[in-house]
Amino acid sequence: MALSRPEVQVRPRPLRTGGPRRVGGLKLGRLLAFAALVALSLMVLYPALWMVSTSLKPDAQVFAYPPRWIPDPVMWGNYAKAWASAPFTRYAVNSLLYAVSVTFGTVLSCSLAAYGFSKLRFPGRDFLFLVMLSTMMIPGLVTMVPQYVLFSKLGWINTYLPLVVPSFFAGAFFTFLLRQYFMGVPNELLEAARMDGANELWIWGRVMLPLTTPALATVAIFTFDGAWNDYVNPLLYLNDERLYTLQVGLASFRSANDTQWQLLMAASVLVLLPVLLIFFVFQKYFIEGASLTGSVKG
Repeated sequence: MALSRPEVQVRPRPLRTGGPRRVGGLKLGRLLAFAALVALSLMVLYPALWMVSTSLKPDAQVFAYPPRWIPDPVMWGNYAKAWASAPFTRYAVNSLLYAVSVTFGTVLSCSLAAYGFSKLRFPGRDFLFLVMLSTMMIPGLVTMVPQYVLFSKLGWINTYLPLVVPSFFAGAFFTFLLRQYFMGVPNELLEAARMDGANELWIWGRVMLPLTTPALATVAIFTFDGAWNDYVNPLLYLNDERLYTLQVGLASFRSANDTQWQLLMAASVLVLLPVLLIFFVFQKYFIEGASLTGSVKG
């Protein structure tokens, strides 16, 4: 008769995972990361906070030491006084006209060029695209003088033409951005439109643009912001004060008023508000377009 071996029960030993210590380490790491982000955010926001604080101060508190962040009293009248001290209404209309025109020209030309480089096949397409990208390595200061000479011979000085017309010739950066997004659109949609008799211009306007709204919004926001804050080009080409933009008007306002800092900061806050408003209104499209996933939802 065979003897059976006694069963030996082996109890598994609990594994030491160090759970509480690890969780505590993660919480501490997140807390340090959050504190670092808050510190960096305050460093970035410090000039803007100082600008808003100074815009509400009386003249005697602008350079008070130690600095007073909360004005006493709060001078809300600085905004009205600053706006009335110079023809800022005319400057705002000029800036709006300039920014909207440049934004329209950039979105139109860059989207057309991006469509051609991403969805059309023609000899030398990739080579021409590389040539366009290589122009990004040319500093703007190098082309400033030749452009001025060209526009001067065309008789465009003291007009908005040298500021607006170049935007209708697609720039390399935004063309590249839109091309990468356009390449994510399925070619089957375009082929279906072609089979229905649609031409390339119709496909660009009725198929590509509606599907790539986030990327187009990103280009529009960047372009509007750049044109609204542009100082060098309007200063270079505009000589008539009636054509000044807000940035040039701020510079002349500073020299004309012997740098009354509270009024200058108040005017700067007013100039900054439209850009902030546009960003917060269209931030959804901006974030989606800036991700450049290139995917199109069905």
